[in-house]
Amino acid sequence: MKYYSTNNHNYHVSFREAILEGLAKDKGLFLPERINNLSHDFINDLHKYSFQEISFNIAEKFVEDEIPNLELSDIINKAISFEAPIKTLSESLAILELFHGPTLAFKDFGARFLARTMEYFLKNESKEVTILVATSGDTGSAVANGFLNIEGINVVVLFPSGKVSKIQEKQITTLGNNITAIEVKGTFDDCQKLVKTAFVDKELKPHINLSSANSINIGRLIPQTFYYFESFKQLKNIAVKKEIIYSVPSGNLGNLTAGLFAKKMGLPISKFIAANNKNDVFANYINKGMYQPQASEESLSNAMDVGAPSNFARIVDLYDNNHKEIAEVIFSKSYSDSETVEKIKEIQERFEYIIDPHGAVGCLALEDYQASQKSESIGVVLETAHPAKFDDVFNRFLNFEPSIPERLAASLDKESKTIKLSNSYKEFKEYLLS
Repeated sequence: MKYYSTNNHNYHVSFREAILEGLAKDKGLFLPERINNLSHDFINDLHKYSFQEISFNIAEKFVEDEIPNLELSDIINKAISFEAPIKTLSESLAILELFHGPTLAFKDFGARFLARTMEYFLKNESKEVTILVATSGDTGSAVANGFLNIEGINVVVLFPSGKVSKIQEKQITTLGNNITAIEVKGTFDDCQKLVKTAFVDKELKPHINLSSANSINIGRLIPQTFYYFESFKQLKNIAVKKEIIYSVPSGNLGNLTAGLFAKKMGLPISKFIAANNKNDVFANYINKGMYQPQASEESLSNAMDVGAPSNFARIVDLYDNNHKEIAEVIFSKSYSDSETVEKIKEIQERFEYIIDPHGAVGCLALEDYQASQKSESIGVVLETAHPAKFDDVFNRFLNFEPSIPERLAASLDKESKTIKLSNSYKEFKEYLLS
């Protein structure tokens, strides 16, 4: 399988190169030259397969002959070692819980698969690789945990100062070993810009081997496709004669892009909903046809505070820049912090279920979309992180709070270690060269 750059369809690399390079030399994002369909029989018989077996069959379509089946199966079994259960709250609402991994966030799926895949490709090489990753919340902790103590790989996590939750910051800054946390005076977009600029800086190339573990790396997106199939399997007996739609809390658009991969592979998803907070760049594109990146604004659903979503380039490329076709597949709308808090209250009162701020935004958008439709549907909201990771939101705005899982609470007592930098690329480059 070859992968091309969204900036140049004639620029091709192998799967291995796409994984290790992260970002194309021309600043484009990698996409597979084709998205292979899974057979109708396989999709109809999903209930016969384990989560790991489903994941292997999907991954094989993207990897093809670059990783032998035995080794690919080993990567899958080590990476996808936890569940992604569906919790049905009503006849029209289901929650896909993606927080059962080590860091209690959906990014555990992608980070662990990417770490094991990189480990496989580097096992016979003497060079070290430095992973650069910008995070607006959960990416940093998932990547850091996934790559912790993997030989030959160092990880540098950039996060915006004061703009991630207390627990998220602790998860990023307390690991040590081959993990370095950099606290950037600025926004997530500033962090992301520093990472992207470093990748295309030719002066760095002779001194440091860089790669990415953000959703700009195709190795992060492929495993996020797995749980769309796994959740669809669980819904098959619930959603008889109903359309199945997915509401995706959307920031950098990686989760949404992975869902679009699943649809193009043959999974019969009727509609995607891109749920935005006040950072409504993508909602404006869907509804008005104009893509205008802007400075991100801070919100309660911090992982969605993105003003220039990287994976927008992949989405428009997947649909040949056809806005009409994209808008037919995706509904999008944005919501305020006050609406988010009210939806968390409502979900708890109606269903005795505590949802995090990102999932709440997903529920808001789903409700609006379903209200506009005549056909019956069951909506799946991606609950991307355990609500306990947002205890500051519950303490400030709500009179109830989720219990904190033991492995999350343990990080609060550990000592944080960070390097503080401005959002100046010159300063960041000097750090990398040092």
